[in-house]
Amino acid sequence: MTADPQTVEESPRPGTPLPSATLGGDSKGSVEQITLLLFITVPFLALAAAVPLAWGWGVSWLDLGLLVVMYYVGCHGITIGFHRYFTHGAFKAKRPLRIALAIMGSLAVEGPLVRWVADHRRHHKFSDAEGDPHSPWRYGETVPALLKGLWWAHIGWMFDEEQTPQHKYAPDLVKDPALRAVSRQFVLWTAVSLLVPPLVGGLVTLEWAGALSAFFWGSLVRVALLHHVTWSINSICHAVGKRPFKSRDRSGNVWWLAVLSCGESWHNLHHADPTCARHGVLRGQLDSSARLIRWFEKAGWAYDVRWPHASRIDARRKGKAAQAA
Repeated sequence: MTADPQTVEESPRPGTPLPSATLGGDSKGSVEQITLLLFITVPFLALAAAVPLAWGWGVSWLDLGLLVVMYYVGCHGITIGFHRYFTHGAFKAKRPLRIALAIMGSLAVEGPLVRWVADHRRHHKFSDAEGDPHSPWRYGETVPALLKGLWWAHIGWMFDEEQTPQHKYAPDLVKDPALRAVSRQFVLWTAVSLLVPPLVGGLVTLEWAGALSAFFWGSLVRVALLHHVTWSINSICHAVGKRPFKSRDRSGNVWWLAVLSCGESWHNLHHADPTCARHGVLRGQLDSSARLIRWFEKAGWAYDVRWPHASRIDARRKGKAAQAA
C-alpha cells in the first residue's frame, strides 16, 4: 500500500533507521504477554458475570448509556480509523480528523495503532493462506482442525511470538510523528478508556458505588464485548457467511454481527474490494461506519472517498450457486 502524502509529515534522513511506533518494537516481551492475558481474561470474566447480574439486579440507564457511547466511540475508531482509513486508505482525512480517529481507535484497547495496521495489512496480503496471522483455516478443513483454527483466529494468534514487522507493513504511519506518538501512548489511551466511565458515574451519582458500577459496565463489559465482536470478524466471518462477491479467500457476510461491528461483518465485499469505504453495499446492509464517513465528507473533514460504484460492484459479483457458505 502506498503512503498517503498527507500522512507522511516528517521523514527521517536517508539511511536513518525508522523509529519504533510501539514501546516494545516488533517483539512482545513477557510483561506485555502477561498484560495481554489480563486484558483478555478480566473483561471476559466481567462479560460472563454481566448476564446474571443484569438478570438479578438490572443495569442502570447511566451504566447502559456509558457502555453504549464508549462502545461505539471505540468501535467506529477501529472500523473507520484503524481499518478503512489507516489500513486501506478508503478516504483522505484532514489532520484533526486523522488524529481524532487514531485516538478513538486506541480507546478500543485493541493494541497500538501501528501494530494493528501492520497486522491487518499482512492479513490482506496472505488472507486465508500461509502467512495470514489469523486465518481460521490454519490447521486444515476437518471439523477438529476448524475448531482449533477458530480459536486461533479469535484469540490465540495474539500470543504468537512471530510479530508483523511494522517498518515493512506500516512505514507510512511510522514516519508520521503524530501517529507514532499516539501509537506509543497506547497505555495512556487505555487508561483514559477505562477511567472515563467510573469518573462520569461517580460524578453523576456522587457515590463510590456509582463509580464502581460504571467501571464494571462502561469499562470492563464494554471492552470485552467490543473485543469479541472485533475478533469475530477474524474468526466467524472467515468461516461462515454468504459470499456474493469474488475474493481469493473465504471471507463471508454475517448479517447478525452488522450492527455490533459497525458494518464490518459485510466482510466478503471488503475482501473483494478492500479500499471501498462502504462494506455493506447491498440493499438492507446496515453500515454505520460508511454513514459517518459520509457525514465527515459533507463536513469537509474527509475527501477523495472511495465510494462503491454499480459497475465496480457488478464486476465483483459471482454466480448465485456460489454465494452461500
